[in-house]
Amino acid sequence: MTDNPTPPQNAPKNAPMGRIDALDIGSRKLTVQTEFFNRPTWRIETKVYLGGTLKKTFTEELDPSDEPTLQTVIDLFHEARYAEIIEGLKGLNR
Repeated sequence: MTDNPTPPQNAPKNAPMGRIDALDIGSRKLTVQTEFFNRPTWRIETKVYLGGTLKKTFTEELDPSDEPTLQTVIDLFHEARYAEIIEGLKGLNR
């Protein structure tokens, strides 16, 4: 018996743009990068780097029916993760 992996989903008609933000934390740079992937399933990933080292990855699965609002979904996901990180950093400074 063979495993049948989930077939890859089609790419969206209009490929969305990813997002990236960076800020200096002391002598190191904090980078927050969000990307869209359509294989094997539609998902967005936000990766957090500190000084070039991957520290955390956030992932959210998407449904292809989200295509009309795909860029907005990506923007909101990125902004929410970025805001969480900034709030966490503010808490460390208290």
